[in-house]
Amino acid sequence: MSMNRLAKRLAREAIVLRIIWMLVFLLVWQIAVPLLGLVVLAQLVFRLIYAAPHQNLMSFGDSLSQYLLQIGRFEVFSTDEKPWPIADWPQAYPAEGEAAYQSRKEVDTAE
Repeated sequence: MSMNRLAKRLAREAIVLRIIWMLVFLLVWQIAVPLLGLVVLAQLVFRLIYAAPHQNLMSFGDSLSQYLLQIGRFEVFSTDEKPWPIADWPQAYPAEGEAAYQSRKEVDTAE
């Protein structure tokens, strides 16, 4: 087999693998978007009840949003880096909005 034919075969196998990964991440996207919607609704309810957002929901929502960004970038060929579970789960950025809710126990402990 000549080098040119071998290179073409390897390129064809690589794109087939890429298509498989793209289909897998497309399915993951279909699960992650409604999950993000649930996090948004839960955060809204929590905010209405306690007058401040929940820290864990902020962190998870942020990292889930970044994960969706990673999937989108992979799907449109902006990057070859595959998202989680191949790569690490994205870390949440520090919150820039409202301060998170603190329970009385947390406030007493902090003082």
